[in-house]
Amino acid sequence: MGQALCVCSRGTVSIGGVRYFLLHRLAEGGFSYVDLVEGQRDGRFYALKRILCHDKEDRQAALHEVKMHGLFDHPNILRLVAHCMVEKDAKHEAWLLLPFVKGGTLWSEVEALRKKGTFMPEQRILLILHGICRGLQAMHSKGYAHRDLKPTNVLLDEDDRPMLMDLGSMNQARIEVNSSQKAMAVQDWAAQRCTISYRAPELFTVPSQCVIDERTDIWSLGCVLYCMMFGEGPYDAIFQKGDSVALAVQNPITVPPTTRYSAALQHLLSSMMTLNPQERPSIDEVLHQLEGLQPAPAGQDTTQI
Repeated sequence: MGQALCVCSRGTVSIGGVRYFLLHRLAEGGFSYVDLVEGQRDGRFYALKRILCHDKEDRQAALHEVKMHGLFDHPNILRLVAHCMVEKDAKHEAWLLLPFVKGGTLWSEVEALRKKGTFMPEQRILLILHGICRGLQAMHSKGYAHRDLKPTNVLLDEDDRPMLMDLGSMNQARIEVNSSQKAMAVQDWAAQRCTISYRAPELFTVPSQCVIDERTDIWSLGCVLYCMMFGEGPYDAIFQKGDSVALAVQNPITVPPTTRYSAALQHLLSSMMTLNPQERPSIDEVLHQLEGLQPAPAGQDTTQI
């Protein structure tokens, strides 16, 4: 995986010859956890993501995530600072050193607002959504799709600049399905890698003859926009109650009546959450609609990739 890592002493690690102080645990999931570390040389804070690899397949998946990071150098995609594979007894851990983004995730911000009984104002939504779209545009322009876009996979810096992270589910945007066997393989992969309440309808029941493309991300983007507008994703409550998300996404989305947001923003939301992926807008079309709602944020180039 390219760079040597060693645990120098209790509380420090070295990646590529640079030592980092381990501070505290930031997050923990089923197969990975993230620690806050400080660079001894530069005094900067970083997030050290450790992915537990139980077998060769897990190691390949971690290498894939590293490879996806290496494809992009974009202000709205979290960059990879350094990486390595470390052997622990009979198991391996993939270590990904990432910038520490102080603002936390978009989900934590939405949750904090909901607890206060308030909602995100439209201008702030437009600013954040614009940055998310720019990150997706960079991915789609290179022929890739994120496949697991959700509020917990969007980081916000102090200026509300969003950064897309967790690229482990990213793959080729265009997937040609020409048999029931391939359809089931895609469906099983999506069930494992694409969060259920943000998963596009076409990934729940994959036809034996179809093309899955990057517009799965547009559906997920619509769910993220809905979450910013209403405090939770459109299918979060259904999933939490134990009801069928697969059944719910087969019906047209119902946008709650609201006077908080413009008709144009609500129209944009509805267009992204069109059931038929062929009728959903591309990311370029979403950006075009979005930039019609407000001027682009200062200092951001709006030239199409």
